[in-house]
Amino acid sequence: MDHTSDRAAGRRTQAEVATRAPPSSFAYPFQAYPGNPDPGAPPPSGYLYSRRSSLESLHHLPRRSLNFSDDSHTRPASSTHDDQLPRPLAPFMADSSPRNRNSAAASTKTSTPNLNDSRPNSMIFRAPFLSPASRNSSTVWTPPQYVAHDGTSPAASTTALGLAVRKGKPPVPSTLLTEKLTQQHKPWLAQRQPRERLAKFLTFFCIALGLAGAALLCFFDIQSIDLLDESKLCVVFQDDFNSGSLDTSVWKRTVELGGFGNGEFEIMTNKDENLKVQNGNLYIIPTLTSKDIGEDSIFDGFSYDLGDDCTSDNNTACSVTSSQNTSSVIPPVQSAMISTNRTHSITYGRVQVRAKIPRGDWLWPAIWMLPQNNTYGQWPLSGEIDLMEARGNDPNYPAQGYNFVTSSLNYAPLQSLRTLIFGWWSMKRGGFNEDFHTYTLEWTPTWIRLYVDSRLQSMLQLDTKNEKQSFWARGKYPQVATNDQGEQVPVTDIWDSTSSDSTSSSSNWSAPFDQEFYLILSVASGGTSGWFPDNVGDKPWSDADPNAIYHFAKAQSTWSATWPTSEDDVAMRVDWVKMWKMC
Repeated sequence: MDHTSDRAAGRRTQAEVATRAPPSSFAYPFQAYPGNPDPGAPPPSGYLYSRRSSLESLHHLPRRSLNFSDDSHTRPASSTHDDQLPRPLAPFMADSSPRNRNSAAASTKTSTPNLNDSRPNSMIFRAPFLSPASRNSSTVWTPPQYVAHDGTSPAASTTALGLAVRKGKPPVPSTLLTEKLTQQHKPWLAQRQPRERLAKFLTFFCIALGLAGAALLCFFDIQSIDLLDESKLCVVFQDDFNSGSLDTSVWKRTVELGGFGNGEFEIMTNKDENLKVQNGNLYIIPTLTSKDIGEDSIFDGFSYDLGDDCTSDNNTACSVTSSQNTSSVIPPVQSAMISTNRTHSITYGRVQVRAKIPRGDWLWPAIWMLPQNNTYGQWPLSGEIDLMEARGNDPNYPAQGYNFVTSSLNYAPLQSLRTLIFGWWSMKRGGFNEDFHTYTLEWTPTWIRLYVDSRLQSMLQLDTKNEKQSFWARGKYPQVATNDQGEQVPVTDIWDSTSSDSTSSSSNWSAPFDQEFYLILSVASGGTSGWFPDNVGDKPWSDADPNAIYHFAKAQSTWSATWPTSEDDVAMRVDWVKMWKMC
């Protein structure tokens, strides 16, 4: 048989079969072949029927039954039986009347096809899914029941669709009581247990005992908190800076350029542009010396003299002349310092300062106290109390920028044995330069506390209630040390805090912080004391370098660019100051 006759016989080549159209292109895509529940599945093995089109498939279907064993499907498309195609039978066509054949009521009337229809050449289709528009509004639509092709019951139709039916376990007998239990069913309740009262008593007694213990624990913990007796505090002074000028009866200006023992790089001036009272605040404003004398004069050929305004007895702290020698440089920064020296001081009590710190690289704002009479010797033998110290560098500075504030105690029995006890508080977001904060010192013979804003934000708290807590014991000094002259000398307790044979000796456990101290407010810049550690944050100088101020001045264009142009941001602003003493 030639190729044309093969096509007439209904056969196709392998390439034609591979490229045949999908089932969705036929009139009834869900019936790729008779009885197939899955249109995407291939025909069963041995089934030779090859479909060309939907009409051609109908031509070659068996006429009397669903038996596919015959070879009637091999008849050509031009068969004489083509004009005898059966009329399709669907559930909505159960009623033969034309009026009901296309109605939704008719489609819901008969939900399953009759597989035993004896009409000749009948076709069986699945029941279609009715769209909402086709449903009868007067009745409740229910999904159609599918029946397997073998005529089994609907319950078995799931097997015909390829779904397995799993039989469950029989239900467990109910454990619910048929009726409520009475006292007769509980004979053990007829007689009271001999220890029932004792058990209840012990239970409630233990609960009450626990509550009482917790209350006592909280009470004694609260009582153990060190607090100042407000009734024993007397106001020494308070200043809210609302007068428009500096109160000289309280504050004295410090004017010098000696570095103040820290090798600082600023001149503390008497100029109004460095210290002013405005907007109800005290402003301490750092400025550049080059704006007054020019940048070249800082390094060569200029003499800077504070004259009669200088408050130091040391001439080297009152004037300086720049030269080509790099060790002789005029400090490149000007600032201000005020204190209550010789006006107001306290031994024990409370000091509070509400302030906002400045922003700018290498600025050093501080609120601190020094002894009035240096009872035990010059600094640091008589001690130093720092309520607040900070750095104007930004938070990326590794040695703590303006998002940190620090408090500390400094003291020593020898100049070479300096002891530093410090603590700090930080902000996770923002910095202490963005708003005002209250820095507080609370000070008694038996304890010292320094905090910011609240006692819960304590930066430093120390007890001096016994010999082991004394500042001498905290220092853990060696027996022998080298003094300023390079000599080996014994280290002795210059505060006599080890003696405990008198009432007054107990107060010496707080020595050297047992004498009168006065308050200082200042903004410094740089320094060689270690406040700005070497090799940290692009520091332009080294503390051990004798020409440190020269290198700092040479880097002025770098660090001055970080200083804000607004006085409100570059200045340390003080809102108010209060001081109390024990009375």
